[in-house]
Amino acid sequence: MPDQMLVEPLRAMPALPPRGGQFLPDNGRHGRAMEALRATLDALGIGSAEEINWKTYETIMRVIEPLIGAGHSLRHFDYTHSAELQPGTVERLRSDYSIRLAYTEWGSPQNPALICLGGIANSARRFDYIARALSRHYHVLCLDWAGRGRSGWLAEQSDYSFDGNVAQVLALIRHKRLGSVTLLGSSLGGNVAMRVAAEAPELVDGLILNDIGPFIPNERRRRRAESVARHYVFRHPAQLFHRTGAAQKNDGPVDDTVLLHNSFHQTRWSEENGGRVYRHDIRALQCYRDGAAQDHDQWDDWQRVACPVLLVHGMMSDALLDQTIARMMEKPRVSVVHVPDVGHTPTLSDPLHIDTLRRWMAAPHGWPAESTIGWTAGADRILFR
Repeated sequence: MPDQMLVEPLRAMPALPPRGGQFLPDNGRHGRAMEALRATLDALGIGSAEEINWKTYETIMRVIEPLIGAGHSLRHFDYTHSAELQPGTVERLRSDYSIRLAYTEWGSPQNPALICLGGIANSARRFDYIARALSRHYHVLCLDWAGRGRSGWLAEQSDYSFDGNVAQVLALIRHKRLGSVTLLGSSLGGNVAMRVAAEAPELVDGLILNDIGPFIPNERRRRRAESVARHYVFRHPAQLFHRTGAAQKNDGPVDDTVLLHNSFHQTRWSEENGGRVYRHDIRALQCYRDGAAQDHDQWDDWQRVACPVLLVHGMMSDALLDQTIARMMEKPRVSVVHVPDVGHTPTLSDPLHIDTLRRWMAAPHGWPAESTIGWTAGADRILFR
């Protein structure tokens, strides 16, 4: 099954009327993509996830993906992984080597830069919704960590490290010759963003931390590690939907197109396995598992962060604790936005959430210390119930 950018039109699918070239509105639900999904399911005679096979799954994704991802460019650059970041290789054999890192690019390089950094197993395409909406006024870059998404893999399992992630962000900033940037980090990406802001404050204008703080209890880290650090093969779309639907059960009232989009870009077709597998090097997740027995404590970095910070808190989260939030708010220029009905790392696909981040980026100094934001009405679920 091909796994390309999915931009080829399907002649057999019902055509949708043009709407001024804008597939997804900046305000309101993603009705255009849901409209296309409904029409496609009707044309295929599909009423449930169990009725989908890989051929019809490909047809569905070819219809909705161009509506969601239009406007991005997939880029690569050479990242040099230094000998200093190779602790598992005997010293006499260590040497710098290069791999290609992937990122998506949105908007004009003349605009202020926003870099989006995902979680331990996320791909850059998870940020498509917010990147597209903000690309009118920002130069948005979304990075695939080494060993994830469309980036290359590192040579040794032990090469996947927190310090390595920090080096990758700095390498992207150097590659694009950026000045100061805003960093948006979900989960692991937020922890890395904190380190970058602490060590290179001249490079960071602001931090948006998506449901992550300087402390993560080891119990939560261990549960996450046990879930992701194994090889899954999905030989039928219903298996994929069951697994990803369970993983996304706390994503809040998002519609089917968001869940389909994220699930698709988290996986790829594997001919040798006869199904879809996660789009990452399993060694990267196993390395994370090896370090998950300890609490993640980054309070020293947090004390050195000097830029404005917006903390997005999923109110059902088990990763960002109330006591962590309270301690973070002791620092000046920290604002917290609470999001109800969602767990760890809101998808940042809801127009209300995107607009909140946009307004904070435009004027971070005038924000209240705490606020709560709801959801845009009208989320529809057909396949993910």
